[in-house]
Amino acid sequence: MKSKQRNIGRNTLGMAAALAAALWMAPGAAADEAAAAAADGIVRHPLGGGSTFPIARAVETPAHARLIHHSGMVPEPLNPDAAPGSRAYWGDTEAQAMSVLIRMQDSLGELGLGMGDVVKLTVFLVGDPELDGKMDFAGLMRAYTQFFGTEAQPRLPARSAVQVAGLVRDGMLVEIEAVAATMP
Repeated sequence: MKSKQRNIGRNTLGMAAALAAALWMAPGAAADEAAAAAADGIVRHPLGGGSTFPIARAVETPAHARLIHHSGMVPEPLNPDAAPGSRAYWGDTEAQAMSVLIRMQDSLGELGLGMGDVVKLTVFLVGDPELDGKMDFAGLMRAYTQFFGTEAQPRLPARSAVQVAGLVRDGMLVEIEAVAATMP
């Protein structure tokens, strides 16, 4: 008898929690989440409030998904003949971000993956000396939006962008690491 009472109590708590979650969600949120579900079972939750900013609020991967944690990548020199560490050598934030994302795309391709498989990006930006030491977020976004949220590749990853004091080599402004997911 006590076992039945415990199960009834657990079921009641579970239903109450589900009801509370449903009431807490903004109107239409469940529909938005259902629309974000991919056929492969990976769910990309859009940002709320009608935002069109090209990142996912969260990406949900099923327990049986194959997760690939890709190390951070840095840019190739824009002009190897320029003075090492100079802006001419590496380029600005946009050029470096483009280089990193192309390298990331190539590396993922070698693993049998594409940019649409990326579920999380962490972007490390060094403050640009030409912007009084502030990170060039706009430059990052000009490169980023050529790979994510396009008609050809609409899948958006969850993403963080943080300013750091420096990277492995003088003049580098961008490093990006990724997590990708596919279904077996």
